[in-house]
Amino acid sequence: MNTMNLDISLSDEIPADETGRQYYYIEKARLYVQQLSQKLGRPLTFCVTTFGCQMNARDSEKLRGILLEIGYREAPEESADFVIYNTCTVRENANTRVYGRLGQLKPLKKKHPHMMIGLCGCMMQEPEVIEKLKKSYPFVDIIFGTHNIFKFAELIAERFATGRPVIDIWEGTEQIVENLPNQRKYFFKSGVNIMFGCNNFCSYCIVPYVRGRERSRSPQAILDEIRRLADDGVVEIMLLGQNVNSYGKTLDTPVTFAALLAEIEKIDKIRRIRFMTSHPKDLSDELIQVMSRSEKICRHLHLPVQSGSSRILQKMNRHYTKEQYLALVDKIRKAVPGISLTTDIIVGFPGETEEDFQETLDLVRKVQYDSAFTFIYSRRTGTPAAAMEDQVPEEVVKDRFQRLLKEVQDIAAKTCSVHEGTTKEVLVESLSEHDPSMVTGRLSNNLLVHFPGNPDLIGKLIPVHLTECRGFYYLGEQAV
Repeated sequence: MNTMNLDISLSDEIPADETGRQYYYIEKARLYVQQLSQKLGRPLTFCVTTFGCQMNARDSEKLRGILLEIGYREAPEESADFVIYNTCTVRENANTRVYGRLGQLKPLKKKHPHMMIGLCGCMMQEPEVIEKLKKSYPFVDIIFGTHNIFKFAELIAERFATGRPVIDIWEGTEQIVENLPNQRKYFFKSGVNIMFGCNNFCSYCIVPYVRGRERSRSPQAILDEIRRLADDGVVEIMLLGQNVNSYGKTLDTPVTFAALLAEIEKIDKIRRIRFMTSHPKDLSDELIQVMSRSEKICRHLHLPVQSGSSRILQKMNRHYTKEQYLALVDKIRKAVPGISLTTDIIVGFPGETEEDFQETLDLVRKVQYDSAFTFIYSRRTGTPAAAMEDQVPEEVVKDRFQRLLKEVQDIAAKTCSVHEGTTKEVLVESLSEHDPSMVTGRLSNNLLVHFPGNPDLIGKLIPVHLTECRGFYYLGEQAV
């Protein structure tokens, strides 16, 4: 676990700098946890459940790091003394799921009054959500949003001290607080935030409203973190941001994402570099050149298109046309032969006609994606698209969604099979969920591979002969 060794005493004044302040509250929270643990006669336990994207998954590692630091131990949700949901709000059903889970926790909390329930993440940035929680779920102990996750220990200490629910929602922030505890899910790979927030305001998307404006971490802080990770055994990193291609624009001395990648490449023990998400409008020629020369950047690019209709793309406020997107794909494929391309596509955006949908199918056929995340448009209150006329009827959307899904899957099955019979390097990630005599790993292009092996291989890069493609994954054998 990554932590700093700070000499903090609770008898001293609270440090003025934010990192020191939070380590002060970590010490304070640890005392409260010890007291309750002694009263119960056992260690306290926690469970963090993550909804949503990889940014949320990375945030959850920070939550886990702080909870472990103050004395909690990880446990399944049904037996945890502290349950925290790190929420997503990109689609309506994400909110519904959280309310359902809270309803299930209510009798558990009644049975164990010492139990604490926490809610954080994107959903908490919506004012109507907070009002609903106050009214219908008053048993929730701690509620905070996306901007002040670094205050987690302070909020826990406040909850213990006052015995009352703590709600701390910020509308925005310029702050980036470095060097707080985090507990990685994997010892051999890690996400690394390079920026926070989004300035794009796609008309269907709530993210800029809940994650705030773009702010980039300093290159030095990023490089220092990656060096520490490399020294700790990490061989693969995933650089994270809502739009990594616009990294560095908000810094006092602007730095491009391509320049940052070139510096990361120099860190010896890092063997693989991934990143997401890339907005097509900001993907520069400089970045393509860095990718083409790199021996570490993975041969996989997630490039969300959202629609193949230039008319719909304009309504979505995406700032590119179908033709510009296809030209970009051609440029990338020429510079990085064999690169795997994946995407996001929304079906049923307001005003989408059958002709618009056919444009999307045409683009999918032309690009030949390795895979695509396909979504039915979800109306999010507060976004421009929610107020647009011509909302597409549900039965029409579902029909288009099924047709798109079939097209994507048929193409992906052919595209992914081109590596059959070759030998590729695989980063082994886990034992197979279905067969304990097999291990599961990932190719540079992000495809999964299952092959015979033992747990000692986890975290290692192994040459594997790909014997059979099974659509979206391979079966293989360790190469001699």
